[in-house]
Amino acid sequence: MTGTVSKLAAPRPAAAPLRPASLRTAALAFAPSPRRVSVSVAGRARSPIIAMASAKEGNGAPTKKTALHDLYELQGLSPWYDNLCRPVTDLLPLIASGVRGVTSNPTIFQKAISSSSAYDDQFKQLISGGKDAESAYWELVIKDIQDACKLFEPIYNETNGADGYVSVEVSPRLANDTQGTVEAAKWLHKVVNCPNVYIKIPATAECVPSIQEVIANGISVNVTLIFSIVRYEAVIDAYLDGLEASGLSDLSRVTSVASFFVSRVDTLIDKMLEKIGTPEALALRGKAAVAQAKLANQLYQKKFSGPRWEALAKKGAKKQRLLWASTGVKNPAYPDTLYVDSLIGPDTVNTMPDQALQAFIDHGTVSRTVDANVSESEGVYSALEKLGIDWDEVGKQLELEGVDSFKKSFDSLLVSLQEKGNSLKTASV
Repeated sequence: MTGTVSKLAAPRPAAAPLRPASLRTAALAFAPSPRRVSVSVAGRARSPIIAMASAKEGNGAPTKKTALHDLYELQGLSPWYDNLCRPVTDLLPLIASGVRGVTSNPTIFQKAISSSSAYDDQFKQLISGGKDAESAYWELVIKDIQDACKLFEPIYNETNGADGYVSVEVSPRLANDTQGTVEAAKWLHKVVNCPNVYIKIPATAECVPSIQEVIANGISVNVTLIFSIVRYEAVIDAYLDGLEASGLSDLSRVTSVASFFVSRVDTLIDKMLEKIGTPEALALRGKAAVAQAKLANQLYQKKFSGPRWEALAKKGAKKQRLLWASTGVKNPAYPDTLYVDSLIGPDTVNTMPDQALQAFIDHGTVSRTVDANVSESEGVYSALEKLGIDWDEVGKQLELEGVDSFKKSFDSLLVSLQEKGNSLKTASV
């Protein structure tokens, strides 16, 4: 096992679990008209989340209804939230607004821990108890994940394990370490000890075999940093191979999502198109990411059908849902709901950062789009190839950038935690 994980002591048991009275009534009092609900984050106000509500006829009990509920109830898409910080109870109004899961990553925790005092007391206790900065980091993260899992556990139970997951990522330092990733995933799964935790593993070439082995060990996985259809197919195969190798007679509790990244694809390809500069090239700006995502959905339909899949389904296996990630719009020239509106369909997930979530609740369109105009998407994909854009190379570049970004966030936070720990030790002398 690599040093990144092996030196970590098992965390202390989580604090008493959070017990919302009911996900349907816990967080918001709804009025018959739209309300803006401001949620504070570590002393700072988040952008208001807009919640549409209406009252039930008869007994007057409030019933919430937002576009997020419609996404799930009418179209079969699960809206998740791409953020996590303390107080974790800030998730309650989002759950009441229709959020059905949470994703996190090293960058999210770097921002949360470095910009908030909410972690200071636990960190001081850990350092005083002899923990080093990295061990302390993991205990801070694990507590947040455990508390969030408890909030989403009712959704997990109501859906028989199909939804209500909270994702935590293995160390980004392990992105090129096959066995180290397997051991880290096993460790995280054991110490978090919640049925609705997803262990996030990057879809690097070295970690695709890790995904297969972790699934074979009965651990549910969120495969992250998928940027190309070629790599996506390898991820699907790893999931299927893992299920088959598990030896389990009941596969219903081993699930997975494949996080297919969207906006970053447009960011990179748009730059390439602007460099080419022809009218044909410029006309394709803002179309690459959605086109590739729709073709990924076509591959999903193909791979999760036929005799091989049917044999697994008979044992209770669940399809590895496509999760649309990186759905915040980075180009202000594009509609701010572009990467949600364009990819709506059954058996999918969309994890949204604050801005995208608020925008969709406010003015998103709930309509099945993920398999609409697929021939047009094929045309865009081919047109980009004819212009000299190599989709595999785009995927490789974005993967390298994604892994590097998470490593930098992770390393930066550990440095700041180390400095904070040193200052605490000095002060106590």
